[in-house]
Amino acid sequence: MKVSVFYLPSIGSRAEIEAGMAGLRNDLYQKMLSELTEQAQAADQLGYDSISFTEHHFHIEGFELSTNPILLDLYVAMQTERIRVGQLGIVLPAHNPLRVAEDIAMLDHMTGGRAVAGFARGYQRRWVDTMAQQLHGVHGVRPGMHDEMNQANHDAFEEHFEIIKQAWTQDMMKFQGKGWQIPPPETPWTLDATKEWGAGVENGIVTEIGVVPKPLQSPHPPIFQPFASSERTIRWCAREGVTAVLPPMPPAMQLNLYEIYREEAATVGRDLKLGEGLGVLRDVIITDTDEEALELWQDGGAFCGAAWFAPFGFGDALRPEGRDTPFTPQEMMEMGLLFAGTVDSVKKQVQAMLDQTPVDWIFAWQYNGLTPHGKILHTLDRFATQVLPEFSD
Repeated sequence: MKVSVFYLPSIGSRAEIEAGMAGLRNDLYQKMLSELTEQAQAADQLGYDSISFTEHHFHIEGFELSTNPILLDLYVAMQTERIRVGQLGIVLPAHNPLRVAEDIAMLDHMTGGRAVAGFARGYQRRWVDTMAQQLHGVHGVRPGMHDEMNQANHDAFEEHFEIIKQAWTQDMMKFQGKGWQIPPPETPWTLDATKEWGAGVENGIVTEIGVVPKPLQSPHPPIFQPFASSERTIRWCAREGVTAVLPPMPPAMQLNLYEIYREEAATVGRDLKLGEGLGVLRDVIITDTDEEALELWQDGGAFCGAAWFAPFGFGDALRPEGRDTPFTPQEMMEMGLLFAGTVDSVKKQVQAMLDQTPVDWIFAWQYNGLTPHGKILHTLDRFATQVLPEFSD
């Protein structure tokens, strides 16, 4: 069982966010960078597999100030020794896929092969619609949408992914799709240097391009997709060899998606154990008492979830079938959907999760800013040194 540390990341405490416009405060951003550095160094020394950051833009409210997770990855990597750095994830429909391929390949070289790639579809319309406006028909889509807008987003995501994969694995490439023609028709290129030392030109016209550098890892860095909960996405991840990261959900739903992933993977020759190739997202906070942990979680994860994620429909995955309300915090802890409490309590919660579903990856969500810095360092230490060794098999 591998464990990655996941961050939004946010700036400011709950009180500072509720005071308004926290995202504009440079002092809070500087504090975030300083605390992330220390937390990443601790995670590195404690043996966590990787650390990942999301991508979002224009968040004046203070949540998720991570406009360029690849740049943040490099910042962290230059101050650590062995921990992998990645994105959960780059919103592909809003990007030039060739630039994404180049940037992550550069990150892989600059970190000595420590890069991880994570790709997402994008659901927040304020920024996805703005950043992707030159890509016709691409908008942010909420979870559970099944309309033309959702289809356009899916098509762009899958096309961009295919371009990136070819850019990483083929010396020279060409691509003809709905949104991209690579190279564009009738592009002239008559350099003698290319004739002598290059490739991809016929009769003075570009016929192929070579994206460089290639990633240091062969054939490319490990790829993840957050946070998958639909059958269509799970099947796509299984076919493409992408590790799907599932949000907390009723165990029966999780097991069903596990079976779908394994079934689809078999169609492309991947013989997997149940749960292999998948990860789960969990809030993790460990303190000296259960009461303190729950109080901190209410001001961190629960506050963020209610104010920032529930309006987009993410709480629906936590609503048991036949109920109008999501699981309570106590129910979540009893089922291992939330890790919060003392070391002994969290051990029981991890065991409760494993009793119901096998787990290959845990992505341990840390609500920096909303949770005090010292409490996150305490959590990272106790989870790595006192909880995880109990489940090393």
